[in-house]
Amino acid sequence: MHLAHYLGLLHRAQARLGDAFAEVGAAHREEPDVFHSCERLAAQCRGHAERLAPFARRYAEDAPAEPDRLHSELFSGTRTGPIGLLRDLQDLYLMAAECDISWTIVGQAAYGARDEELLAVVKSCEQETAMQLKWLRTRMKQAGPQALIVAE
Repeated sequence: MHLAHYLGLLHRAQARLGDAFAEVGAAHREEPDVFHSCERLAAQCRGHAERLAPFARRYAEDAPAEPDRLHSELFSGTRTGPIGLLRDLQDLYLMAAECDISWTIVGQAAYGARDEELLAVVKSCEQETAMQLKWLRTRMKQAGPQALIVAE
C-alpha cells in the first residue's frame, strides 16, 4: 500500500507550511493582520500535522521505501518590503495548494480503504486548508496594487 507515501508527504508539507506561515508573519509584523493571521494559520497547520501522525504510523508498517523527489521545496525564506510580502504570500499559497491537493488524494484513499477515522481528519483539515487558500488569495489581491503600482 502506497498511502503511507502521501501521508508522509502531507504530514511534512503541513509542518513546513506551519513553519513558513510563522516565518512570514514574523518577517512582516509591520502588517498586523499578516502577523496575527499567519500565527493562527501556523498553529492550524501544526495541528493538522499532529492529527496525521497516528495515521502515518499506522500505514507505514508495510510501506516500501519512500520515492525520490517526493517532497518539494517551495519556500526558501522571506523577503522585505511590499513586493516581498506579495511574493511571500504567493509562496505560502503554492505550499497551501500542495497541501490542498494532497488532502484530496489522501481523502480518496481513505474512502477506498474505508478508514472512517482518517476520513474525518481529512474532511476537517481539508476545509481549513481551503480557508487558508481563500485568505491568502484575498490578502494578495489587497497587497498587489500597492506593491506593483505605487512607488516606494
